[in-house]
Amino acid sequence: MSEKKLAIIATKGTLDWGYPPFILASTAAALGYETQIFFTFYGLQLLKKDMKVKVSPLGNPGMPMPLGMDKWFPVLGTAIPGMESMMTAMMKSKMKSKGVASLEELRELCLEADVTMIACQMTVDLFDMNPREFVDGVEFGGAATFFEFAGESDITLFI
Repeated sequence: MSEKKLAIIATKGTLDWGYPPFILASTAAALGYETQIFFTFYGLQLLKKDMKVKVSPLGNPGMPMPLGMDKWFPVLGTAIPGMESMMTAMMKSKMKSKGVASLEELRELCLEADVTMIACQMTVDLFDMNPREFVDGVEFGGAATFFEFAGESDITLFI
């Protein structure tokens, strides 16, 4: 029986959207799946050595607000300057208090578990990103590189 494969496309570069690809990839690797994550567009932020991702409460109506703010604080209020930083700090604090690993820890776990991480070369070029800003172990390739793997994968996820 051949090894199962999981292919993930990571397109988002916020704190909250960074967790799903790393949690799913590390879990799949622990279960014996050959796993690959293709990071493109804003998802490339998750590969930077100095990951400065934030939560974006704006346009995220499903985000639980602290202190029942969702009942009395208008969604438009999340656009107030400083709210993004405040919400990011609150989410990091909540995760730490619940024992949730940081994105950096989860990324390292994925690398240790031999999850292949591919940075979309087209997007790197498009946004004039410096490949030296990315963590060690990242590979670079295009959509064809992803399709080679995804075409034979048991599960493919777009996050």
